[in-house]
Amino acid sequence: MTARIPPGPRLLLERLAEAGYEAHLVGGCVRDLLRGAEPQDWDICTSALPQQTRACFANFPLLETGIRHGTVAVGVDGVFYEITTYRRDGPYSDGRRPDAVSFVPDLTQDLARRDFTINAMALDLDGALHDPFGGRADLAAGVVRCVGEPERRFQEDGLRLLRALRFSACLDFAIHPATAAAIARTLPMLDRVAAERIQTELRKLIVGPRRAQVLREFPQVLCRFWPQLEPLVGLEQHNPHHCYGGWEHTLHALAAAPAEEVICLAVLLHDIGKPPCKTTDEAGIDHFYGHPAVSAQLADQMLRALKFDNATRERVVALVERHDAPIHPTEKSVRRWLGRLGEEAFFQLLEVKRCDCLGQDPRLSEERLAATRALKDLARQVIAQGQCFSLKDLAVNGRDVLAAGVPAGPQVGRALAELLDQVVAGTLPNDKAALLQALPHLPIDP
Repeated sequence: MTARIPPGPRLLLERLAEAGYEAHLVGGCVRDLLRGAEPQDWDICTSALPQQTRACFANFPLLETGIRHGTVAVGVDGVFYEITTYRRDGPYSDGRRPDAVSFVPDLTQDLARRDFTINAMALDLDGALHDPFGGRADLAAGVVRCVGEPERRFQEDGLRLLRALRFSACLDFAIHPATAAAIARTLPMLDRVAAERIQTELRKLIVGPRRAQVLREFPQVLCRFWPQLEPLVGLEQHNPHHCYGGWEHTLHALAAAPAEEVICLAVLLHDIGKPPCKTTDEAGIDHFYGHPAVSAQLADQMLRALKFDNATRERVVALVERHDAPIHPTEKSVRRWLGRLGEEAFFQLLEVKRCDCLGQDPRLSEERLAATRALKDLARQVIAQGQCFSLKDLAVNGRDVLAAGVPAGPQVGRALAELLDQVVAGTLPNDKAALLQALPHLPIDP
């Protein structure tokens, strides 16, 4: 196991040990090493005080922004590794970070302040594992369990509620009953967590293999920062196409999604607008007319609230808005959709449609699934044949249009758009001479 420690962290551990200090890998990297996974981060804890760590690495690049809390980041070959002194945390008055820390000489005291047992293990260079809280046993059993008193852990930092769900989803672990009960009791702690921190955890949670089951067990956690979800959780759907309520339909669809963030977000939010759109006819059948547009509006609000980047937000909203749009199984229709969305977004839309079908009554969804598969095949064929569906594929460009006499300005863009539209429709061939010949007859005047 220690053979898998890369040269950077190994050098730091050796240097601290040579100076007479205890030094251990700690937290997620130890958990991942024990699981046989590749660690993404390498954190080190040590008996050395921050000033002693700084002196030990005086000839290395240092970042000392965390030194108040005992952390010095040391650079090795351009990569910085955090080295933190054994510490005990004081009160968390802001529900995020301790007001103060006190340095302690004992590794066990340091591990006692950590969130979950699977993250409260330390490993030294000799391969000795320090595991005072049963993290290795919980790792083997597939359990997420708080260190010590769960309610206290969540009151220290409300983000830990979402981190518990994230570890459960990503590691395919169950949440220990006492930890689960504490999540329900400490939900208001999430109100104190910054939107950006919630977003970071949510991005990881929704692509985890156990995401659907976790959200089935803990919908109230997401509803705390996304109250727009709550009506969907309780939505009944008396409709021939549906054998589940709104939330259960969403979770079945989400379980079917590939582990791709944009698709998972779109599937999670695709029916969020159904509750305000619900009507029931005289036969007792529920309808949700107009829900894609309302879902898109709500999804936009929800993603903005968590400060998602514009590219992700806009793509998710576009997929949600179009998830129920009919796409005719013809080359002309597929070319138009490819031109409108681009290749990546078009195939993402087909994935959202496929997942939506898999959340419906299986006795009635097979025809729609077959249609989606046929659209994927047709789109691949259009692309493989090099058919034109975007301006970059058009046989003429702006310079050609200007050279043909179209005045510089907006008319050039209108001319190209009109030519592309006719090529996609099949009324003009994608041939330079034919396109230039058609230019004088286009309706492009201001």
